[in-house]
Amino acid sequence: MASGNHSLKTFSADANRPEDIEGALQLLSSERVDVVIVLQTSILLANRQEIAALALAKRLPTVYGYREHVMAGGLISYGVDLRWYYYRCASFVDRILRGTAPGDLPVEFPTKMVLALNFKTAKALGLEVPPMLLVRADEVIE
Repeated sequence: MASGNHSLKTFSADANRPEDIEGALQLLSSERVDVVIVLQTSILLANRQEIAALALAKRLPTVYGYREHVMAGGLISYGVDLRWYYYRCASFVDRILRGTAPGDLPVEFPTKMVLALNFKTAKALGLEVPPMLLVRADEVIE
């Protein structure tokens, strides 16, 4: 096993309102971070096009939990598929409307995670995507 003096330094920038997004990405850019992890919040999801465009303009590779960010131009995501959530939600609403008490419904967790990669964004950032990553991706946006 190889050993070395590797360290990981973290830095955070809050974006609790849509108007905070540009400043947060500017701060991360000025800190010269290697990668930005975008949290799974409704505000950040709703503003995914702006985040993707700003991150690309500032040359910031981004990692997300939702494929919708990658569809909007973000680099890569690994997480649950929101389409699955919407489908399951409709199923639960149907059962409630048919008389099932909400407390009688089971708690469900997703069993499949989706890896999505935006190849166009990777190329624009000058990143070389390993062939193994392309093979393992559930979805590659070109």
